[in-house]
Amino acid sequence: MTSSAASASASDERPGTRLRVDAERNRDRILAAARRLYAREGLGVSMASVAREAGVGKATLSRRFATREELINAVFADRMDAYASAVTVALDDPDPWHGFTGYLYAICAMQAADRGFADVLTMTFPAAKALEARRARAYNDVLELIARAKATGHLRADFTDRDVPVLLMANAGVVSAAGDAAPDTWRRLVGHMIRSYAAPGAPVPPLPEAPEPSALYRAMVRLGRSD
Repeated sequence: MTSSAASASASDERPGTRLRVDAERNRDRILAAARRLYAREGLGVSMASVAREAGVGKATLSRRFATREELINAVFADRMDAYASAVTVALDDPDPWHGFTGYLYAICAMQAADRGFADVLTMTFPAAKALEARRARAYNDVLELIARAKATGHLRADFTDRDVPVLLMANAGVVSAAGDAAPDTWRRLVGHMIRSYAAPGAPVPPLPEAPEPSALYRAMVRLGRSD
């Protein structure tokens, strides 16, 4: 191929390459913007707000993610993988009761670190099939973890798998209510809940410190202002 022909060929490819690069850059900007907004404000953020945060038009957002569920699936895929990994780690613990209590702290910590993920763990998204497939795989492992913890005699016999989403719902509420004013309040909740799940005589982790009165007051003031 002559140099002029090669130059012409490269010139023909550049517009298409630029379009692909621009499309990928826009996708990355949208995902980064959605992560920031979801982590800060939860899943109630509108698609229009995500577009503004990303600095793209609504049409561009729609081309990359046609629905809210598609965006949520892309944003939280890695976090749902981490959620599934947490129960795998717990199952690998030679002490199933210790693995169980460590798992509860781990998943509640994930909620505390990201308000959007706190919402994801307490909702279902039938259209986000990949996300729900990850959740289903984790659920089966949670059933095994509960059975092993009960076999030690340390987990109450009347504890069921439904108590896990109940805990996550309660923790999501605490994370949202406490906000930045009392960010470690969730630890106290989980500590108390583990005590309620423990059979008589079971070893329980030390109860985390209660939040400072001034921190709780600030959280309550913030809640009052948001109404």
